[in-house]
Amino acid sequence: MNEVKNIIEKIKKFRDDRDWMQFHDPKNMAVSIILEASELLEHFQWKTIKEVEEYAKQNQDEIKDEIADIALYLFEMADNLGVDLIDAMDKKLAKNEKKYPVEKARGKHTKYNKL
Repeated sequence: MNEVKNIIEKIKKFRDDRDWMQFHDPKNMAVSIILEASELLEHFQWKTIKEVEEYAKQNQDEIKDEIADIALYLFEMADNLGVDLIDAMDKKLAKNEKKYPVEKARGKHTKYNKL
């Protein structure tokens, strides 16, 4: 848990040292998360599963950077909105456990309302 607080403090220091909070409203943060997710997705576009496996091994550093960009924006957005991200994820997992009971969902990709 201290690691989460530590990384949030580093994110805020980086942002505040550059006077960027003025640009980090919820809309712009959400847009930035999607843009970074799109950059991650671009690594896998048009590739077969086999090609993706090899590509991911060969381009791990670039993929890590894109994942980190998404996480940095996500952690900052949560902090800016007063959301405890770890608590929110725990609660969402509990909701998902109810929506996708093991006995109905195991091995299936079906949406919960179709199980």
